[in-house]
Amino acid sequence: MSGLMNETDWLAALRVRAAQPPLRPREPLRLGNAEIGSIEPDMGRRMVEAGLPLRATANAWQISSHDDEALADLAHWLRDQGLASRWRDELLPVTDAAGQRHGAIERAAVRPLGITTHAVHLVGRHPDGRFWVQQRAFDKATDPGLWDTLVGGLMSADEDVQKTLERETWEEAGLHLTELDQLRPLGHLQIRRPVDEGYMVEKASLFQAVLPVRAQPANQDGEVAGFACLDAQALRAQLASGRFTLEAALILAHALEQNGPR
Repeated sequence: MSGLMNETDWLAALRVRAAQPPLRPREPLRLGNAEIGSIEPDMGRRMVEAGLPLRATANAWQISSHDDEALADLAHWLRDQGLASRWRDELLPVTDAAGQRHGAIERAAVRPLGITTHAVHLVGRHPDGRFWVQQRAFDKATDPGLWDTLVGGLMSADEDVQKTLERETWEEAGLHLTELDQLRPLGHLQIRRPVDEGYMVEKASLFQAVLPVRAQPANQDGEVAGFACLDAQALRAQLASGRFTLEAALILAHALEQNGPR
């Protein structure tokens, strides 16, 4: 009973961490008629003073020009001010709460602007029921060295969920979706929490598949330090010890709950 209670406790703590308000007040950021993110009022005032295409309204900050050039201006200012994370030259979609796309912006700017990112995660199973997991590279900007789902990554501006899943599965695990058995949706996850760069809002589409019995994941992009294949008991122990990213821990706990050991 105590083990079950401990698992309940750490899982409840993870769910609390995944739904946290900003550390400081933020106000909506709008593009056209759509709310696409949020910023701290002081940052908004500094942007306006710098001559960026932004103006204050009664209850929000309005981007003055409805195009990607205006979004790029905001992103470059954040970089110049040292307020953006590692610059990647990678565009991510800018969406409203319903998921409708309104533009694209540099990945490094999304957290300072509270823009929602869209991710995919693949829970990989061995035919005997074990779980394939990866250890993130130690030079990753976020959560270096922590363990993660077999595959996980963000949707680029020119992709949909399926394309993102195909690309990330190859880049991170060296696998093609056509090689996998029993590929199916596993649900969705939303994260809202403060991070060093600003405020993280992320919506993840979750999938599960069974790898061929002799498959050995092989990273292709240098972002994975290694792989492991864990049974349910070992996975629970690793999750409870805090060795996984917040997102991966919630996803794998959900997979355990949905599937249990096979």
